[in-house]
Amino acid sequence: MARKLRVQYEGALYHITARGVEQRVIFDDDKDREHFIGSIANGVKEYGVRLYLYCLMTNHFHLLLETPCGNLSSFMHKIQTAHTVYYNRRHNRCGHLLQGRFGSKLVDGDEYLDRLSRYLHLNPIYIARNIKKPLEERIRILRNYKWSSFPGYAGLAEKMDFIEEEPLLNMTGGRKKKEKRRNYRRYVEAGLARSDKEFIDILKDSKWGIGDKRFQEWIRDLHLDMAMKVKRPEDVSFRRIELHLKPEFVMHAVADEFDVDARALKTKLYGNRARAVAARMLTRYAGLNQRDIASMLNMGTGAAVCQQLKTLKEDLLKKKNITDKVSRIEKLLNKKCKNT
Repeated sequence: MARKLRVQYEGALYHITARGVEQRVIFDDDKDREHFIGSIANGVKEYGVRLYLYCLMTNHFHLLLETPCGNLSSFMHKIQTAHTVYYNRRHNRCGHLLQGRFGSKLVDGDEYLDRLSRYLHLNPIYIARNIKKPLEERIRILRNYKWSSFPGYAGLAEKMDFIEEEPLLNMTGGRKKKEKRRNYRRYVEAGLARSDKEFIDILKDSKWGIGDKRFQEWIRDLHLDMAMKVKRPEDVSFRRIELHLKPEFVMHAVADEFDVDARALKTKLYGNRARAVAARMLTRYAGLNQRDIASMLNMGTGAAVCQQLKTLKEDLLKKKNITDKVSRIEKLLNKKCKNT
């Protein structure tokens, strides 16, 4: 059976999973876990990956990461090979340790980054022996679980240098880092008291990616386009739709719809969502990551872009005029992509 094509592009955001062969253990003890975390830290530095979080379980692991260089497969091959070689030598075994290819789902970071991070950080509580314990006990287990990035986010352990915390912490509100960490801890722990059923249903139905219907349709179309262009079942690396659309074209499309000069998108427009819409379109149609967008729109940092996109998300739910503008821009850009 042909392998599913791996979508890779610069600035892609992924939820990564990998499991042991036949659900077998891949971390026997703390020494195995420490080695694997060290491999991740080295890989992040070598491949320029932005790692938002990790969570190690006994027979699998989760990563949430961004690939500014569009090199997901190279990064994962590095850390998985390093761990397999180490594990086999240490435990006097041979052969495959991990089950098939690692799983990767693209994530609509504008919409689902915070909820996905909560779900992943809560993984230690989802196992059978913990899920039915009293709330206070589950909170204690979560806070004391040292094989995930949660303690660092929550201010309960020292921050790890290879974890990019700013995008998630800036979503929680608060001005000082200590306040942001407290807010994030409360946000994650709130998931222990009430399940986010809507988001769990999204995960179950996310065949093409973790996002809304439009995001999943966009990913599906990329897969179909790739399948038509390649003859061998292999990983294919490419940018989003930047192969067709230049950032300048996207900027002018947004400026025209909002009736402003394209140059004005690089300065603060009070009461105007044009800059946030430009950030959204540059991500989806020009393949730029949040750091690149921050530079292009003079927003300061990728975190500032993230906040703009979060506010836009709220506006799209409440303000029909903004929703209509976004729809018209997307229709224009989709048409341009097809004709290019």
